[in-house]
Amino acid sequence: MSRRSGILEFAVLGLLRESPMHGYELRKRLNTSLGIFRAFSYGTLYPCLKTLVANGWLIEEPGNAPADLPPGPGRTVAPSSSLAGRRAKIVYRLTAEGKEHFEELLSHTGPDSWEDEHFAARFAFFGQTEHDVRMRVLEGRRSRLEERLEKMSASLARTRERLDDYTLELQRHGMESVEREVRWLNELIESERSGRDQRRSSPEGSAQQNTAGEPDGLPRRDNNPPDPSGDTAK
Repeated sequence: MSRRSGILEFAVLGLLRESPMHGYELRKRLNTSLGIFRAFSYGTLYPCLKTLVANGWLIEEPGNAPADLPPGPGRTVAPSSSLAGRRAKIVYRLTAEGKEHFEELLSHTGPDSWEDEHFAARFAFFGQTEHDVRMRVLEGRRSRLEERLEKMSASLARTRERLDDYTLELQRHGMESVEREVRWLNELIESERSGRDQRRSSPEGSAQQNTAGEPDGLPRRDNNPPDPSGDTAK
């Protein structure tokens, strides 16, 4: 299984853990909630769904609405036709085995979880992830970006004199993007630590909320990870 397909399977399982969905709704959620999948097609999604069904992690259930097709003007489906039967909507539901498999995937903290696309998918499901796992993934991601920054800085120092002004500016922009994500990760890691300390000091041992109402000490703001595609060097 390729890394890309593995990320997609992980994201599909995570979204279906929230609620059953049909293919069109699932694709829409992948596009809107997980920007790393903004360009993928049904030709990528449906083989993934079939694989998950074959593995016993999903089941297909008949729906009572028209096909897994985006709505469009003038599109009709004749309920009595064989074509309508073939296009009947299928709802995908997570099985108990699928839930167990997803929870196992959530616990992984190896180097793959620090890479650009996989980290973005992992971060999208941090609300379902144990605190210690979140910390290891965040710290691993930060370490990976710090290594990238060091390499980018060394490369720029070696080639600065040979670069024209525009290429040099592009290299600087790439470094600034990585530096910005490192600062963002530092803030998240500090928030995670503060939230853990609050829970330990709470008499009930439960997560407390800050004045903004966010659990675990996380600041209230858009905590979507910076888009890794903005980096000009890896």
